[in-house]
Amino acid sequence: MFLRPQLKALPRDGSRSAEQHDARNLQRSWRKFAAFAYVAEQYGYRYDGLSSLSPTGSPNPYFAFRRLPDAPERAARAAQLCPTALQGGQLPGMRPGGSRLRPLAETQGAVDLLHARIMVDYSRTHRRRGLMALLVMPVAMLIPLSQTGFSAPSLLVCAAIWLVFDGLWMAGLYIARRRYAKYSRVLQGAGVDWPPASSLT
Repeated sequence: MFLRPQLKALPRDGSRSAEQHDARNLQRSWRKFAAFAYVAEQYGYRYDGLSSLSPTGSPNPYFAFRRLPDAPERAARAAQLCPTALQGGQLPGMRPGGSRLRPLAETQGAVDLLHARIMVDYSRTHRRRGLMALLVMPVAMLIPLSQTGFSAPSLLVCAAIWLVFDGLWMAGLYIARRRYAKYSRVLQGAGVDWPPASSLT
């Protein structure tokens, strides 16, 4: 459902010689999105990390794909190998039939490394995700408190609600940090230096 518009956007950006293609994970699976990143590379756009288009704290950020110097040759080769890919056929490096984003055995390793890079980048977004809501919540609670009165029970209820959300945010942050460390080790073991220093500034 979501894959076809994403695939059609790749050659469209390629025909315009766009230097960057931006995409969100619309596959409901990070492994499938990593497979999509592999396919995008076959059409001339290599995964490049988080995009500057992403709203701060978005739970579904944009990811950038940078145009490769040999993008036209790659796109032509992909079109020759998989002529029906954009119409629902087999995708470059993927298995035919069923789910279209199932890597072949020979491309699985490259997709796994892309998945690790994507998860490292996605984990970096959690620190800001929900933080604004957590900071604004005490101010928002002033509205019902102004109606019910600033009694001790009301203040305790508001404090308990805020602490619950704070606990959820901290738990999510802990999970994100563990995920970041896990996939960073995978990349280090493969000799991949990620994320690039320029993306950390």
